[in-house]
Amino acid sequence: MADVNDTPIDVRALDEVVTFTSELIRIDTTNRGGGDCRERPAAEYVAERLVGAGLDPVLLERTPGRTNVVARYEGWDPGADALLVHGHLDVVPAEPADWTVHHPFSGEVRDGVVWGRGAVDMKNMDAMVLAVVRAWARHGIRPRRDIVIAYTADEEASAADGSAFLAEEHAGLFDGCTEGISESGAYTFHAGPGLALYPVAAGERGTAWMRLTAEGRAGHGSKVNRENAVTRLAAAVARIGEHRWPVRLTPTVKAALVELAALHGISLTAADLEATGFDVDELLAKLGPAAKLVEATVRNSANPTLLEAGYKVNVIPGNATALVDGRILPGTDAEFHATMDALTGPDVAWEFHHNEIALQAPVDSPTFAKLRAAIEAFDPDAHVVPFCMSGGTDAKQFSRLGITGYGFSPLKLPPGFDYQALFHGVDERVPVDALHFGVRVLDHYLQTA
Repeated sequence: MADVNDTPIDVRALDEVVTFTSELIRIDTTNRGGGDCRERPAAEYVAERLVGAGLDPVLLERTPGRTNVVARYEGWDPGADALLVHGHLDVVPAEPADWTVHHPFSGEVRDGVVWGRGAVDMKNMDAMVLAVVRAWARHGIRPRRDIVIAYTADEEASAADGSAFLAEEHAGLFDGCTEGISESGAYTFHAGPGLALYPVAAGERGTAWMRLTAEGRAGHGSKVNRENAVTRLAAAVARIGEHRWPVRLTPTVKAALVELAALHGISLTAADLEATGFDVDELLAKLGPAAKLVEATVRNSANPTLLEAGYKVNVIPGNATALVDGRILPGTDAEFHATMDALTGPDVAWEFHHNEIALQAPVDSPTFAKLRAAIEAFDPDAHVVPFCMSGGTDAKQFSRLGITGYGFSPLKLPPGFDYQALFHGVDERVPVDALHFGVRVLDHYLQTA
């Protein structure tokens, strides 16, 4: 067993993480949600490099071409729980005409930056994991715990062909795993001069994608119609869009608010957050840019995103539908259901188009402390804070196997680099230096986990 201070992250590892990120971006794994994505070329790419690290990866498919890869890197302590490290291979669509610098699937490396769809979500992390385990293999390093590595399909849609399939049909591959790390955390968030935050995700809002359907009486567009399905649906959609959801502070969000307040010179305790008359919006206004880390997770939300009705201007259709993107905080499912019933009213029915659970992970755990320490080891000016993700990840599916998930995909980013805006955005890119930082942090954490 090598000492963690004898780091295997050498020049080759630093070169490989850039190469792997670039080459994975060039493999177009666009997931439009209609089932036409094919992750297999990317899966074969990562599997080949895992074999190069002496591992024995398995490729698994629920649907032809929707390929997942799982491998286990054995640790030296047989009594230790295993750790899951997972990343998805699919990416959201990118329209080349919208990109101002490089083609979204070019994987161009220029001026110290890797460009392309997936550079931050999340082929960068996929590449970092490959670089770390290959460096370990070259230097004969074994971590304390077994590390189970999973590259998944379909995360950007329902996960039915990815993590859900793995959790339901291949749970044995994850035997012993008690915790996991994946995307959307441990990146630099510049909250002001000299204030470099590293938010580590310790929770996720639940997914509540809904389909609304209004039934009415079809008829001629020139006639009075008090049972117009479009009118009924539009009224319900307007109520949903204008609704102000009540504040519901979860343990993760409370911890985030207390730590962020302290960093801004504001004295705040968990008890203060429970006090009658406490105004979370007033506090958020005092946190400056840091408020962005928590403002979307102090409440549930429901945003109308799609409307569909009719086929001709002078014909009143008999039905109309809408899609709504809802997100639910832990422990508020019943309240969310009741609110949607009230907002849609008697003339509009609603059902889940896709529904997934909310998650919480302890922020006072030894695991969170080690995640914090790994970042601070390479950035002594870092302020690591917990936060709850407004969206969701594959951690939801893996939680069904008893695996507690954290968002930890480390990147040290320069001031002015808006990581959150690049998530699913145009001109997605990642600095080479950020990848180098991430590889070093991951190596440190995975060896000490």
